Amino acid sequence: MLETRNLSIKFGGHTAVDAVSCTFEPGTLTAIVGPNGAGKTTYFNLISGQLRATAGQVLLNGQDLSALSAPLRTRQGLGRAFQLTQLFANLSVLENVRLAVQARAGKGLRMLSVWLQHRELTDEAMNIVERVHLQARAHSPAASLPHGDQRKLEVAMLMALQPRVYMFDEPTAGMSVDEVPVILDLIRELKASRQHLILLVEHKMDIVRELADRIIVLHMGQLVADGEPAAVIASPVVQQAYLGLGLDEEEALQPC
Repeated sequence: MLETRNLSIKFGGHTAVDAVSCTFEPGTLTAIVGPNGAGKTTYFNLISGQLRATAGQVLLNGQDLSALSAPLRTRQGLGRAFQLTQLFANLSVLENVRLAVQARAGKGLRMLSVWLQHRELTDEAMNIVERVHLQARAHSPAASLPHGDQRKLEVAMLMALQPRVYMFDEPTAGMSVDEVPVILDLIRELKASRQHLILLVEHKMDIVRELADRIIVLHMGQLVADGEPAAVIASPVVQQAYLGLGLDEEEALQPC
């Protein structure tokens, strides 16, 4: 479904992502791990279009997306959630999700004049709000939500777009222990459908072990390991490069 071919980016004399070639199949969840500064989030940004590659290609179902902007890649089916939440702070929870539903339905330009004619879109948005357990805050401004609920709202907006590829960058970052299960359950639900491709940047190895079908490891911008979670975590190159000298995996595998 998704492929990167020799994907690279340089910032001045520094190569942040170095000729990474990888293919990703539908119905799978791939975790992308590596030490601080390994290029994980930069690789995500290249795939989703937040950064333009110095060289290489990004293909979705065989279509070259390399020249497309981030919004156009979203329209093609790449959905991205960020480390930092991206919300309309002054709009309510329901309005945030409703805008995403409208955007997917192609009704964004007419939303103010004909909104009341599209009650079905409101109902769809509320269903998604309920799936992320935010129905009690549906009419609260996004800015008033605690951090964990803002993360849930961002996932809800991503779900509303119905992408073919879900890209989660540290989805549980900053969340309390009590809040994390809701996000993980949503990711499990998406994975269980076997209809989507899921990419996950995550430094919490217990989450990686539980959710991932596959792990790829980046180091200094290069792809250095790729395979089933148990084999990758146990491999000598990963043990040496990421589990480090006296560091446990939680300390070594920090986000970009």
